[in-house]
Amino acid sequence: QDHVKEIVSTYDKRRRFMLGRLKDIGFGINSEPDGAYYVLANAKEFSGDSLELSRCILEEAGVAVTPGIDFGKGAEGYIRFSYANNLANIKEGMDRIDNYLNN
Repeated sequence: QDHVKEIVSTYDKRRRFMLGRLKDIGFGINSEPDGAYYVLANAKEFSGDSLELSRCILEEAGVAVTPGIDFGKGAEGYIRFSYANNLANIKEGMDRIDNYLNN
C-alpha cells in the first residue's frame, strides 16, 4: 500500500504543477481532474479552433496535445494535456508552450 500512496502523491504533484502552469500561461480550468491524468483546459483565449491550435503547438513548440474537438463539439476550443510523464518533461513542455503562446 505504501507504493500506491507514493504513486498517488507523485501524480498529485504533477497535476498541481500542471494546473498552476496552465493557469499562468492563460488557459482556463473549468474543472480540475481528480481521477485521471489529463487536464482539459479552455484555450479560447488563444484560438477557437482546437485542432489548428494543437497542430501549431506541435509544430512550433514541439509539444503534443490533444484537440478538444476530438471529444465532441462541446469540447471545441479546449485542449487536453496529460501529466503522465515525469515532472522535468512536464516543466519543459509547459515552458515551450508558454514561450510559443506568450512571446
